[in-house]
Amino acid sequence: MTERDILLKQLSSYQFLIDDLQLYLDTHPNDEKTIKKMNEYTAKMIPMREKFEKLYGPLTTGEDSKNSWIWVNAPWPWENEEVE
Repeated sequence: MTERDILLKQLSSYQFLIDDLQLYLDTHPNDEKTIKKMNEYTAKMIPMREKFEKLYGPLTTGEDSKNSWIWVNAPWPWENEEVE
């Protein structure tokens, strides 16, 4: 597994966790413990995302205002070097 794959899996895990906590907070908006946890995970994910985008380009379209098509230059899922 490449460094890119590892970082992408970590980002995906953090994003899933944050989304799940957000869903919980939709029905429990005053749960301070969960709000704190979500903010902690978000703070951990931001530098990870910045590192990924600096090394491999934007994760989604439209995030690079200088060139909104730069994301197409990244390897497509079927162009991975390793076959699992």
